[in-house]
Amino acid sequence: MPAHKVQPSQTVVPATTARGLLDPAIGFALILATFLVYGQVGRFDFIRFDDPAYVYLNPHVQAGLTWDSIKWSFTSVVAGNWAPLTLLSHLFVFQFFRLESGMHHLVNVAFHALAAVLLFATLVRATRERWPSAFVAGIFALHPLHVESVAWVSERKDVLSAFFWFLGLYTYVRYTERPIWRRYLLVGLALAFGLMSKTMLVTFPFTLLLFDIWPLRRTGLRKLVVEKLPLLALCAVASVASYIAQQSGGAISEVALSLRVKNALTSYAVYIGQMFWPSKLAWFYVYPDSIAAAQVAAAVTLLAAVSVLAIWTWRSRPYLATGWFWYLGTLVPVIGLVQIGAQAHADRYMYIPMTGLSIMLAWGAVDLARRWPAAKWAVAGAGGLACCACMALASTQTSYWQDGATLFQHGLDVGHNNYWTRYTLALEHYSLGNDLMNSGRRGEAIAHFEKVLEVKPDWAEAHNNLAILLAAVPGHSAEVIAHFEAAVHLNPDLAQAQRNLGMLLASDPARVGEAIGHLEAAHRLQPDAEILRTLDKLRRQRKQ
Repeated sequence: MPAHKVQPSQTVVPATTARGLLDPAIGFALILATFLVYGQVGRFDFIRFDDPAYVYLNPHVQAGLTWDSIKWSFTSVVAGNWAPLTLLSHLFVFQFFRLESGMHHLVNVAFHALAAVLLFATLVRATRERWPSAFVAGIFALHPLHVESVAWVSERKDVLSAFFWFLGLYTYVRYTERPIWRRYLLVGLALAFGLMSKTMLVTFPFTLLLFDIWPLRRTGLRKLVVEKLPLLALCAVASVASYIAQQSGGAISEVALSLRVKNALTSYAVYIGQMFWPSKLAWFYVYPDSIAAAQVAAAVTLLAAVSVLAIWTWRSRPYLATGWFWYLGTLVPVIGLVQIGAQAHADRYMYIPMTGLSIMLAWGAVDLARRWPAAKWAVAGAGGLACCACMALASTQTSYWQDGATLFQHGLDVGHNNYWTRYTLALEHYSLGNDLMNSGRRGEAIAHFEKVLEVKPDWAEAHNNLAILLAAVPGHSAEVIAHFEAAVHLNPDLAQAQRNLGMLLASDPARVGEAIGHLEAAHRLQPDAEILRTLDKLRRQRKQ
């Protein structure tokens, strides 16, 4: 048969048209926007909260990639979490970049960007709807509630698990196109890797069932559930392992069940509010002593109303059911029914669940534009403005993570004046003060210890260290004595403060008796030959 000849009047259309390039262009734009927001973390330091345990004070990580360190990553619990793949990622980054904190941060950014691209690719493949998919991925990449997960090195587990979550979802969509065991195995592998990054993926099979309803529109519920049983078994094992790890790490908090239920219900509503109005975001939200009945009732009303709407309209608008129950379901492991830690809720817990709410918004906007075509450009403009606003807010929120002092001070600035915020801010300044004190930078150290006492005036060691530093500055003798006395009053068992105050008072003939009392206390707490010699000298002096 002769080859087909193209007639002059025919137009040859290239395999890759301008329209075919649009999806890669959107993927590139997601990566670019992500790095525009988060590129600043390349200059950021570690945070003195969890980062020491995961990276810069962890001897196993700092050993680099060895057989012993790899074995450790699979057999150890760090900060109450069993996450071997996350620990392996820290090993890899340290192997190549040592303690260059900026590179540890940028690896988080890279995984976050890749997760956003995978989310976009998954939604486009499953729905054949480009722009709502781009909106959902854009909100995921740029929303300020996600800053904690990306800008905190210790939250590598979030960005890594999200990468495997969306990779698993993408491979599942491909599996449904051609259901063969090899493709199913890829879904299982993605889930296993995700669970070894963070056990938040225990709800992953549930989201697959939601995807079956919409956008995949698969039928036969019993068959679909049976299909997920191997994945559910994997999640069950991971759930037990996670609970044991949290319990052994002392992370499970003893809070009354009634208060946990109330906090869980109100947190669902709080997260929705933060999504639409992300103001006063902080690293820590204190757990309440009580929650008003009216607040719980309002939250229950909201959750019930949206749930009824999603179920009522699941045939005509199935994206509402998928999005809403994605949100409710994926929050279950971290909503606080089993209370992990002391926080009421946390920004990082919305990292995956927000996708469900974004799906509701995106395809709701599509429905609106189809019903009222004249509103098409207004809807598109609103979506673009939302992404731009998120980009600006996320960039500002990211800047607060440049170091611990800035982060914890921001918590106070936005009104989270609770014990944990004050304590961590004081701890950050105390640690910096000690570092500067040991390196001879006296003036800077004084400023940090003064900041400690502004935030937490009952820190005995800070009073003692500030007094030591001020003693070297002429004209501060009264302040020096006052700080030593405060340290001794706050902690009579602080041997160094007792010794320092005793030695200082020993030079004042009128206060020799006080000096002897403090030095005797210091020697009792921490025996020292020099203190004994000084005591003998003072006792002889008193007899004369």
